[in-house]
Amino acid sequence: MAESQAQEKTEQPTPKRLQDARIKGQVPRSKELNTVSSLLAAGLGMLFFGQRIIEEINQLLVENLSFGREAAFADSFIVSRLGETAVASVTMLLPLFGLLILATLLSPFSMGGWVFNATLLAPKLERISLIKGFGRLFSPKSLMELVKAVGKFLLVTAVTCLVLYLVLDQIVSLSLRPLQEALNTAGSLVVWCMLGFSSVLILVAAADVPFQLWQHRRQLRMTRQEVKDELKETEGRPEVKATIKEKQQQFARQRMMTEVPNADVVITNPTHYAVALKYDQLSTGAPRVVAKGQDLVAARIREIAEQSGVVIFSAPPLARALYFSTDLNQEIPRNLFLAVAQVMAYIFQLRQVKKHGGEKPKPPADLAVPEEYENNDVEAD
Repeated sequence: MAESQAQEKTEQPTPKRLQDARIKGQVPRSKELNTVSSLLAAGLGMLFFGQRIIEEINQLLVENLSFGREAAFADSFIVSRLGETAVASVTMLLPLFGLLILATLLSPFSMGGWVFNATLLAPKLERISLIKGFGRLFSPKSLMELVKAVGKFLLVTAVTCLVLYLVLDQIVSLSLRPLQEALNTAGSLVVWCMLGFSSVLILVAAADVPFQLWQHRRQLRMTRQEVKDELKETEGRPEVKATIKEKQQQFARQRMMTEVPNADVVITNPTHYAVALKYDQLSTGAPRVVAKGQDLVAARIREIAEQSGVVIFSAPPLARALYFSTDLNQEIPRNLFLAVAQVMAYIFQLRQVKKHGGEKPKPPADLAVPEEYENNDVEAD
C-alpha cells in the first residue's frame, strides 16, 4: 500500500522539474490564445491603419488602371507595373504585418515564454509510429481538443450568422455607392466584424488558458520518491556530503598545522587539549588562536611545537577555556585577557633570558581563569 502511494504522482512539480521541462521545450501553450491574439491584432491594425490602407488601395487602383493605348501594347509595361504594384502593396501593409508578428511573438511569451530547443527538430521514429499515433488520436487529450473544436465552431458560426444578419443591408448597398465610399464602408465592416469574432474567441481563450496551465502542471507531477531523489541530487547524497566534509576538515587541519611553528605558545591540558596562540606586538589586537585540537590533533600540535621550538605551557583550565570559547583565527575573549597576558609575559621573559642570559623566570601559578569556564561546553563569544 505504501509502495503504491509512493508511485502515485500526487506531488506538485518542483522548480527544478519545471526548469528541466522548459529546457526540453515542454511549456504550456494555448492555440486559442494565439488565434485570438492574431485576430485582435488584425482588427486593431485595420482600425488604426485601415483608413490609410484603403486610401492607398484606391490610389493604387487609379494609377494601375489609368494608362494609354501605347503603354498597354508595350512589352515591358506589364512587368514593370506588376513590380511597382507588388512593392507598393508590401510597403502599404508593413505596419499591419508588423503588428501581427508582434502579437504572434508576445502571445506564447505571455504563457510559457520563448523556448528554442534544437533537439526537438531531430526526427523521432515514435512520431511516425502508427500504434502511438492511434493512441494519441483516441487519447483523453484528443477528445478534449475535439470537444473544444466543435464548441468553438458552433460558437463562431452562431456569432458570424448574427453579425452578417446585422450588416447584411450595408453589404448589399455597397454596390450602389461610389467606389471611394464603398471601399471605406467595406473596410469599416471588415474591421468591426473581425473584432466581433475575436470577442467571442476571447471567451474560448479565457477558458483554454487556465486549462492548459493546469494540464501542464498535471503532466509534470511527481511521485514522492521522485521528489526525494531530486532533493538528494540537488543537495547531495549523505555519504557524498560526509566525504566532502571529512576532506574539508582534513584540509583545514593541514592549514592549521602550518601555523603552529609561527605560534608564540601552545597551551595544553596537558594531554587532551592543545591551543596555539600568536600575538602580534605591533598591532592593537589581542592574541589569536592559530591552531587548536583535542586528543590526536592535540598530540600532533604538541609534536610540531616541540620540533619547531615553540614553548608548550601546561594550564588545563586555561586550555579548556580557550578551546571551547575561541574559534580559529579569532582573538581571545576579553575575560581571558588577564590569564593569557600572564602566560605571554612569562613567554617573553623566557625569550629575553635565552637571548641575553639571566635567571629563568618562574611560570605563573594561579592564572585568572573565570569560574564560568569550568564547564567544558562554553561557547565562543
